[in-house]
Amino acid sequence: MLQIEDLQVKLGEKEVLRHINLEIKTGETHVLFGPNGSGKTSLLMTIMGYPQYKVTKGRIYFNGQDITELPISERAKIGIGMSYQRPPTIKGIKTAHMVEMCAKKECDIKAMAEKLNFTDFLDRDINDGFSGGEIKRSELLQLMAQDPQLLLFDEPESGVDMENMSLVGNTIAKMLEHDLDTSNGRTLKEKKASRRKMGLIITHTGFILDYITADKGLVLYEGELACSTNAIEIFKCINKVGYKECVRCSM
Repeated sequence: MLQIEDLQVKLGEKEVLRHINLEIKTGETHVLFGPNGSGKTSLLMTIMGYPQYKVTKGRIYFNGQDITELPISERAKIGIGMSYQRPPTIKGIKTAHMVEMCAKKECDIKAMAEKLNFTDFLDRDINDGFSGGEIKRSELLQLMAQDPQLLLFDEPESGVDMENMSLVGNTIAKMLEHDLDTSNGRTLKEKKASRRKMGLIITHTGFILDYITADKGLVLYEGELACSTNAIEIFKCINKVGYKECVRCSM
């Protein structure tokens, strides 16, 4: 599981996270809401281990191991992966080569790319000239190759048109073992009980809730986790009265 205890984080001289306590158990997916600038991306980047996010207090544990001081590369090796909202363009490196480097084990990259309608982009430089939807599919392909146990998604709907949203949403559902296919004879209850993937997803639009079953919804407000309850109910509240009133009502 992922366990965060009283986490406080600074970015430069600014304190961006305060008193964060969070636990995601094996098989669970949590959805994170919050206004712009509330610290959502900072939380994911801290979990992933980016050094500019300085932990000033608290600890982060993953499957019982204290990873608070562990570098990004080691976190990736032990099973943490992230899909970014705005990943950089990297010229001179082909997307296929990046996927090969991400791969946890030998895999059929072309077959995985076909599932994402992405085979035509494998020989192109990473994200060079890609649309928003193409960037998201590139990110998902890299994550599929890495096959992490904890998947972090920073606004997976961002920049994705409605035509591609179904592909992106269904792919994320399968990666998190949330797909609804019961053709193998297993019931949905049995499939849920066998899940081993964990997820933490930032969303503004809520579209991802049409594809995954969130075990919990969280609101991050002004650097603190303000409430934690049913994700769909939180989303309805935010749409109806806004973040400030939603947080006030939960206190």
